[in-house]
Amino acid sequence: MIKVREFFDSDAKDAAAIWNKVVEDGVAFPQLECLSVEEAEVFFKSQDYTGIAFDTDTNEIVGLYILHPNNIGRCGHIANASYAVRADLRGKHIGESIVSHSLSKAAELGFKLMQFNAVVASNHPALHLYEKLGFIKIGTIPGGFHLKDGRFEDIVLFYHTL
Repeated sequence: MIKVREFFDSDAKDAAAIWNKVVEDGVAFPQLECLSVEEAEVFFKSQDYTGIAFDTDTNEIVGLYILHPNNIGRCGHIANASYAVRADLRGKHIGESIVSHSLSKAAELGFKLMQFNAVVASNHPALHLYEKLGFIKIGTIPGGFHLKDGRFEDIVLFYHTL
């Protein structure tokens, strides 16, 4: 069974490995640089919340998410999140668990909306999941994401009322 809990310092190595794989793939996250274990610890602790998905049978970390404001001040009530699932476990509904958890956690923290600014249009599993969970597509920005292979891909914007 998969459960989600708050990030602990001892999670930094495994969380960084999962996060860095997405960065290295170059098809979903905007970051260009991978995180060292030390950088990961600081980065994940700096979020309003970092959720760690783990297998209750093995205690292995299988995914994570970060949650923070999408903007500041008068727009600070809108949350943003990023999700990463261990590459060898994708397609097993872990993403659904962490996205659902992030929506609940964002509401608990007082956010009113969740907004995604840059879902890569070729990331069909993510698009399908967000629509399944009730996210509303705002629009598309042509060529908004620079893929690792040099091509530019459209990005889709979504929101969800909490």
